[in-house]
Amino acid sequence: MEQTFRFKQFSVGQDRCAMKVGTDGVLLGAWAGRSPATVLDIGAGTGLIALMLAQRTEAGIIDAIEPDPMAFEQCVDNFEASPWADRLYCYHCGLEEFLEEAEEGYDLIVSNPPFHPGKSDTLPGSRERARQQHHLPFSLLLRGVNALLAEEGTFCLILPAGEATLFSELALAGGLHLHRICQVRGQPASGIKRCMLEFGRQLPAKLQRESLVIELQRHLYSEEYIALTREFYLNM
Repeated sequence: MEQTFRFKQFSVGQDRCAMKVGTDGVLLGAWAGRSPATVLDIGAGTGLIALMLAQRTEAGIIDAIEPDPMAFEQCVDNFEASPWADRLYCYHCGLEEFLEEAEEGYDLIVSNPPFHPGKSDTLPGSRERARQQHHLPFSLLLRGVNALLAEEGTFCLILPAGEATLFSELALAGGLHLHRICQVRGQPASGIKRCMLEFGRQLPAKLQRESLVIELQRHLYSEEYIALTREFYLNM
């Protein structure tokens, strides 16, 4: 895999990160939020989502947290090499440690969290281990979001379809209401592969439902996917 992934306005080095640039991160970075003043990316990895939000929003503060030392170093390098280095900052810590220091709420919190429930010896390889939920369990993620989200803020994440319902139930029990959901299919006839979810503290007047098909057929991207990602991908 190429060590650097190049977008229209920035590049992402990924040789030191278990989780490389992928469709999930690009989808969330293009979809999440509207006009936040402050952003927090929980589990930043390469920093991709934070970089995309720096490009497409006017947020003056975009913080990220990343506990893995190699991924943290990579994220910092990617931030410093971008046009928005003065707005991006990565903390080398886990969410629990960050909660001890953080004070003010964020307008937008984003996360592309691990989702496998297994332990580290059940899945071989660093990429698979990085996807394991015990590194950032849903209970901890929701506790962190509840502590760090501004009163009118929103929290956005992407999950496999099978985990989205469970997470929504856990979020509601913790006082976070589902405001928007986008169900993602790889192709028109395929099942729902991912769900992008947006939560807030307030009960919405109506749940906003969206759907997105990535490809009409192999390597023929849908108009909706092109519209969502064209400001980022070089060939869109």
